[in-house]
Amino acid sequence: MAAVRRRRPAHRPGPRAAVTAGAAALLAATSVWTSGSASGAGAATTLTVAKDGSGQYTTVQAAVDAIPAGNTARVVVSIAPGTYRGLVKIPAGKQNVTLQGSGAGRSDTVLVYDNASGTRKPDGSGTYGTSGSATVAAEADGFQARNLTISNDFDEAAHQDMSALQAVALRTAADKVFLDSVIVTGDQDTLLLDTASKAALGRVYMKNSSVVGNVDFIFGRATAVIDTSVITLKKRWDGSSAGYVTAPSTAAGRKGFLITGSTVTGDVSASSFHLGRPWHAGGDATLDPMATFRNSTLGAAVKSAPWTDMSGFSWKDDRFAEYKNTGPGSGAASSDRPQLTDAQAADQETADWLAGWTPSAS
Repeated sequence: MAAVRRRRPAHRPGPRAAVTAGAAALLAATSVWTSGSASGAGAATTLTVAKDGSGQYTTVQAAVDAIPAGNTARVVVSIAPGTYRGLVKIPAGKQNVTLQGSGAGRSDTVLVYDNASGTRKPDGSGTYGTSGSATVAAEADGFQARNLTISNDFDEAAHQDMSALQAVALRTAADKVFLDSVIVTGDQDTLLLDTASKAALGRVYMKNSSVVGNVDFIFGRATAVIDTSVITLKKRWDGSSAGYVTAPSTAAGRKGFLITGSTVTGDVSASSFHLGRPWHAGGDATLDPMATFRNSTLGAAVKSAPWTDMSGFSWKDDRFAEYKNTGPGSGAASSDRPQLTDAQAADQETADWLAGWTPSAS
């Protein structure tokens, strides 16, 4: 639901001597970066990106490519305002990378591309697949994104001849991921919160952010908290209102998605969206998808029976629940709307999901 096209580094224009000196300084910093702990302790190294050449690099990927393989110390990629069209991949060997917009607001710096699952690769080796369609792919532990927008602007209406229209904006497949004051926007499969493998732990904490989409647009097997954020429901390519907010594929024995203190809203028809459905990726019956919406405001678009089945798997066999939600889309406990008891809710707090990790800005 796989490969990302690599871009040639685009360094700041200037004399060759200046580029060589910059590369030498970067290599000299390697020993400092690799001496940091996996938690990113110590002063962060900052690399600057600006489209106009006023930074060290003109593309985000060029800055990421400059980080030494095996890095563990915090590196902040500071990105000047502007729209950066291109793919960005942070490989597993480059831990503790922060992508940070330097503008006044998160809409000032935009990372965008338009691959879809069914988009053919330029080398003729097939299509990207859902996970490979991501505009930004973060595979390294300790990844952070702050004060920017990550978008997939694939045009579904223009590609109705394509069978696979899933188009990911951000894919995380790592542990200790912190998404702080970001906008992640797309249509189908906008935000893929995944893990490096089925057995791996992948904790994600998203705060003060916005996620926009329409079909399964928050999905994956990560243990993820979305806190004090806005989830915006979007109409389909043909103007219709119908969709699903979450599609967790949680491994048995792990925690899935916790949406807390947030708002579900959007300019769509009333009673047209489900809160979620169970994604048993690859038909894996051993998975135990989990999603909890608690202490959140649910708009009128949320169906009175907010959960539904998927690909032959019943949501009632998995873990879906609410707790003390408000708003026109909320409802009382019933067989269609499981509600946590107070005792159950006490074990479904943010700290339970993060399991000893305290996200902090760097």
